[in-house]
Amino acid sequence: MSADFFKRLGWFALFFLAQVIVLGRIHLFHYATPLFYVYFVAMFPRNYPKWSVLLWSFLLGLIIDIFSNTPGLAASVMTILAAIQPYYLELYVPRDSADNLQPSMKTLGPVKYAYYVVPMVLLYCLLFYCLEMFTFFNAFYWLMCVVGSTLLTLVLIFTFEIAKRSH
Repeated sequence: MSADFFKRLGWFALFFLAQVIVLGRIHLFHYATPLFYVYFVAMFPRNYPKWSVLLWSFLLGLIIDIFSNTPGLAASVMTILAAIQPYYLELYVPRDSADNLQPSMKTLGPVKYAYYVVPMVLLYCLLFYCLEMFTFFNAFYWLMCVVGSTLLTLVLIFTFEIAKRSH
């Protein structure tokens, strides 16, 4: 097996454990829950096999669903995001860059990376809470959950990226 597989498996385990043990229990003001595992999808490099991105993302979502008691919710939204990610990344990667470019603040620059990751996290939170609530009866609560979770997740992602960059 390749070193990339074990590296990806390590990230998989880290995101899974962080979400299930720590982050899944945080509900700031009963609205914001950090969904840091979305970062796993954003980390896939350019030209990574699309089937592999889908499979890794689906499995992470499925395992998080099992331990979070949200049957199929994270798995479905992670799969949708994984289907979009390779095409969306191409919008921000320079054409003459390496085929295996890893999207990060360091490689894309802070502004392009923000343009790349913010809509992905927002889309994930929109779909996640639309499917979780399955109603717009309490639109204010839904909006607060989407905005709060998006902001909290982005703070974690950018903090992690800055820590990686300075290391």
